Amino acid sequence: MRFRFDLSRPMRRILVFFAALAFSLSSAHTALAQEAPTSAAASDAAAQDPKAQEAGHKISNMLTRKFGVAREKAQTIASAVMASAAKYSLPPALLLAIISIESRFKETAKGPNNATGLMQVVPSAHKKLVRNVDLTDPEDNIETGSAILYGYMKSAQGDMDAALKNYGGSRAYAEKVSLRAKTFEPAASVDAASAAGQ
Repeated sequence: MRFRFDLSRPMRRILVFFAALAFSLSSAHTALAQEAPTSAAASDAAAQDPKAQEAGHKISNMLTRKFGVAREKAQTIASAVMASAAKYSLPPALLLAIISIESRFKETAKGPNNATGLMQVVPSAHKKLVRNVDLTDPEDNIETGSAILYGYMKSAQGDMDAALKNYGGSRAYAEKVSLRAKTFEPAASVDAASAAGQ
């Protein structure tokens, strides 16, 4: 005797919908993983680079001294900034400038349009990137914000001012970030860290 499982028409539609959704999510995840400019191994190698470690240490000290960030939290932020900067070929000083302007280094900061975390990522504007991401986690937020900035820069054919304008919404924002980045350059520069070590 054969058992026949007969699904009603609405139930078949639901199953087809979920199958299509699962396929779509797996395709989106694969496409996002392929679009990352470097592999995780490359950003791990950058994190182990002595020059990058020295810059991360200087950043951590600066965040503790100048912004009153707790030492452990400052180390987490510095490490995440250096990893994302290496992965997306972005200047660490620029990422630090964005974080200082957007959230003053407060990982639970909330802004307009539900902007969340250190880099004030707006979930509704970046649904694919924020899926299954805790935007109050410093590492996740900096990774996501850096990916967004990298995407804007790529769309603008490498024009960082245009990318910053898209990220913050105005030319004035781009200018403010560029000016603020200069205050972080002494601590965030990998070259400066290697010169100090000589």
